[in-house]
Amino acid sequence: MSKQIITRKASDNVYFHKDFHIALNYGIDYLHKKFGKESVKEYLSQFADAYYSPLKKELKEKGLIAIKEHYEEIYKIENAIFNINFSHDELIISLTASPAVMHIKSTGHHVSKLFSETILTVNKTLCINTSYDVEMKDYNEENGGYNLRFFKRGK
Repeated sequence: MSKQIITRKASDNVYFHKDFHIALNYGIDYLHKKFGKESVKEYLSQFADAYYSPLKKELKEKGLIAIKEHYEEIYKIENAIFNINFSHDELIISLTASPAVMHIKSTGHHVSKLFSETILTVNKTLCINTSYDVEMKDYNEENGGYNLRFFKRGK
C-alpha cells in the first residue's frame, strides 16, 4: 500500500470559533458571580485592548471603514443575517440574531445575563483614544440581535 501525505495549513480551514463563545460565556458568568459586573467589563476591556489593537490602529488611520470591513468579514464567516449602513461619520450595524448566542443555546447552555457586554464593552474599548464612540440601541436577549451605532464624537 502506498503512503499518501496530505499537507494542510490552518489557513486552509474555514475559521469559525463557535465553542470560543461557550467558554467566553461561562467566563463572563464566573466573573460576574464572583466579582461583579465591573470585573466582566474590565476583563473584556483588557481582551479588546490586546486582541483588537490592530483593528484600533486601522480605525485611527482609516476611520469607520475599518470597523465596517471587520464586521462584514466576521459576519460573512458566521453566516449571520445583518445590515450595515455606512457614512463617513456614522456606521450602523443591525444584526438579526447573533450566531454566537444561537450556538450557545443550541448546544443546551444558558446565555450569561451580561453576554451583551461582549458587544458593547469590547467596541467601547476599541473606540477609546479615537475620534469615534459607539452605542447599542437595542439588544434582544432571546437571540443576541442588536443595533450598534458607531459615530464621530461631537456629531
